[in-house]
Amino acid sequence: MSDSVRSDDAPAPPDRRRHLLQLAVFLAFLAALFYLFTIARAVDVDDVRATVAATGPAAPLTYVVASALLGALFVPGPILAAGSGVLFGPVLGTVVTLAATVGTAAVAGVVGRRAGRDSARELLGPARADRIDALIDRGGLWAVVGQRFIPGISDALASYAFGAFGVPLWQMVIGALIGSLPRAFVYTALGASVGDPSSPLMFTAIAVWCVTAVIGAFAARRGYRRWRAHRTPPEPLV
Repeated sequence: MSDSVRSDDAPAPPDRRRHLLQLAVFLAFLAALFYLFTIARAVDVDDVRATVAATGPAAPLTYVVASALLGALFVPGPILAAGSGVLFGPVLGTVVTLAATVGTAAVAGVVGRRAGRDSARELLGPARADRIDALIDRGGLWAVVGQRFIPGISDALASYAFGAFGVPLWQMVIGALIGSLPRAFVYTALGASVGDPSSPLMFTAIAVWCVTAVIGAFAARRGYRRWRAHRTPPEPLV
């Protein structure tokens, strides 16, 4: 077989510029959503709460769907959870908040996977992408759980990133369910007790928040140290 035939049959090299452009457009889209719904507050959660309350017995399910979608649009989760507490109280409200949080993780994970997975693999290269896949197989679920304990990180943004790096949907859902439980209770309880700041429920929510923040900070520090240890080359033997 001639060289020309072999060159015609060989697969074309990946178009890095196209993948870079695709990721750039996706990141710009997420940045626009973040500005509109987190900074500019394009959605009034009070109006959402009033609309949901008008649906009567279907209000919990309606709020789960609405909150899941709004969370994926970067409407702050604590505000949505507090609204759930105002509407449904601390018990049912926590269930509603947790279901909505899992829904947000699923929506953002699927969108992130479809929009960024192929481009991320091409830009990382086969070797690095395979290493990341192996890490996800070993600890993707607990990475999702751990992220939920770290304060200050947008759950929606993390879910988009997890999806782009190929974390399976089942790991996203179960990880969000486990990791979001403490904060779902905290923010829902704070919303439910907003009219009585001295209630035991308020102090319990604050205590749970403090404990989870400490656990999250410790886990983040430990994970960073392990990452640094893996990246540091071993010292040469003398």
